[in-house]
Amino acid sequence: MADTETQAVNTQPVSPTKGKVTQKASKDGSNSTLRFLPIAEIHDDTVVLKDGTVRGVMEVTSVNFSLKSEAEQNSIIYSYQQFLNALEFPIQIYIRSKKLDLDDYIAKLSEVADQQPNPLLKNQTLEYIQFVSKLIEYADIMEKKFYVIIPYDLTESSTKKGLFRLFLDTINPDDSIAKYKERVRRFSTMKKGLQQRMNIAQAKLESCGLQTRILSTKELISLYYSVYNPITSMSQKLKEANVNQTKKQ
Repeated sequence: MADTETQAVNTQPVSPTKGKVTQKASKDGSNSTLRFLPIAEIHDDTVVLKDGTVRGVMEVTSVNFSLKSEAEQNSIIYSYQQFLNALEFPIQIYIRSKKLDLDDYIAKLSEVADQQPNPLLKNQTLEYIQFVSKLIEYADIMEKKFYVIIPYDLTESSTKKGLFRLFLDTINPDDSIAKYKERVRRFSTMKKGLQQRMNIAQAKLESCGLQTRILSTKELISLYYSVYNPITSMSQKLKEANVNQTKKQ
């Protein structure tokens, strides 16, 4: 995930459409501030930024540290220390809290109720659906997820760019055909390097007793859509989750 993924962005919502994620054109025809987002494409379980660098995202489980014995706590601390010491590249840890979304779960229960031949069981299922819906509405239940973002750059040039180049990238954030061709040419090599880093991080985190899972293309698009559109994403679901690419129109 790019360094700017958690900053507030006042922009038109991303419109979920089949085959790609695009921005809605404003009424006056002006460019949306979405053009300032660093993401160029999302495909092959990888986030590709406009500067040509790539990102992989892992979802990581948590452990209830306070319920562990002292010996178990020391073991976890030591394993995590080993994980940090083994890193030869930067990582980003992203913790996200959001309201629990059980729409898919409720939809499945509704299908079960519709197909239930037993009137008593059908009525009980409908009552349970109503109970869960009211509980979520009034209890405001939150869920917390943890992500580790791994970057990769062939030249690790993010700190080697001159100030003038960084200034130009800031004032001219638009994508271009030249940038796109360069990303395509480098992607295969970048993907291999990123995968090696992801494997290292996974192995070390799992030694801490944590479970890890690399996000797929669909999951990456859904994650970024909800991060950049926190309000819209609650009412306008990204139904076309088979999107395989994000790009500027």
